Amino acid sequence: MSKKYFGTDGIRGKIGEYPMTPDFVLKLGWAAGKVLTTNGHPLVLIGKDPRISGYMLESALQAGLAAAGVNVRLLGPMPTPGVAYLTRAFRASASIVISASHNPYHDNGVKFFAANGMKLPDSTEHKIEAYLDHDLVTVPSEDLGKSVRIKDAAGRYIEFCKRALPSSMSLKGLRIVVDCANGATYHIAPDVLMELGAEVFAIGNAPNGFNINEKCGATDVNLLREKVFQYRADIGLALDGDGDRLIMIDDKGEKVDGDEALAIIAAFRRNETAVKTGVVGTLMSNLGLEQAIKGFDLPFYRAKVGDRYVVSQMMKHNCVLGGEGSGHLIVRDHTPTGDGIVAALQILRAMISTGKSLHDIKQVMRKYPQTLINVPIKKSINLDKAASVQAAVKQVESQLGERGRVLLRASGTEPLIRVMVEGDDVSETTLLANEIAGAVREAA
Repeated sequence: MSKKYFGTDGIRGKIGEYPMTPDFVLKLGWAAGKVLTTNGHPLVLIGKDPRISGYMLESALQAGLAAAGVNVRLLGPMPTPGVAYLTRAFRASASIVISASHNPYHDNGVKFFAANGMKLPDSTEHKIEAYLDHDLVTVPSEDLGKSVRIKDAAGRYIEFCKRALPSSMSLKGLRIVVDCANGATYHIAPDVLMELGAEVFAIGNAPNGFNINEKCGATDVNLLREKVFQYRADIGLALDGDGDRLIMIDDKGEKVDGDEALAIIAAFRRNETAVKTGVVGTLMSNLGLEQAIKGFDLPFYRAKVGDRYVVSQMMKHNCVLGGEGSGHLIVRDHTPTGDGIVAALQILRAMISTGKSLHDIKQVMRKYPQTLINVPIKKSINLDKAASVQAAVKQVESQLGERGRVLLRASGTEPLIRVMVEGDDVSETTLLANEIAGAVREAA
């Protein structure tokens, strides 16, 4: 059964346009309170990124949760993985993150975590949507929820992140540029790295409510590349607006994406018993990652796109490593959700232990050229029944043979069809991807 509001990462949209309106979010808070706190411990945490609309949505969620009889702890600006960790630390029934991740400031979203710090299964999201069709009924006044602000949330999460590095290991001697995307890690990531001994140059750490992800962060590493050269840094770390993605720049100025980062971590940890069960990527993961993981004599599994689907496959196969090319990296023996800071510390650990640069250790994977085109659509289309699109796909697949692959999928967060063509020649993949994208535009 399809969902009316929830996408692959919660509910997201442009502020002021349904469903990202105060009245809808208020009722969403009430519906979530009715569904998520049935275990008799009505406590929900709320964290957010620094975009301007977060204050409005936070107030609306508070009101809705209070009407359902749920107590609230407000964390303030907090990375998504930090909220997930604190959910477990506070023994809360659930938590909510107000963020649109890598989207611009005029968008926002609401996503949920269960008591175990993991994203909700589809079945729970269906239950919340069902409550949204009911009339909002407020509990008696004596049962209304109360809100309290947690003042040391950032410090708690900083200490958690630092534990991802062995206590005997220091980052002393490393020069690191960290780009916080003017997002939720602005007051956390630089402190984690400095307290572990690194010389840190922070950028994108001055959020004003409007500049989140603006020409910075994991979606735009041009500024980070400039700063890596300017400060003669060993590595540049780019996080996204809510801190659950990591993209890197090596000392040569080359971009290192999530697939390459996953290969690096898997290569470094491949002899550990916990890693022997394999590594999980997605349908979009580069063919080079699959070949690298299998070359380490480890199984490789592909999940649907979306970090919660990656986690689901990781649990199914008892894997501790998984991720996406976009930079969502899950190191499940540290935390059950994607965490950009924890992932960065895994990379830094590999660099320190091997004595090699990021540029050198990324050579464990040969990256195949991969062309991705996002085709905007005004209405939903069934790709399987679009004859012209399927004909274009078959023609491209026939031309590539075993040298590459094609993938089409609808975005779960934006009105887009994503067209991906992968092969051994970038000119060819670009040409073929544009052919399929043209067919999709005509069908849309």
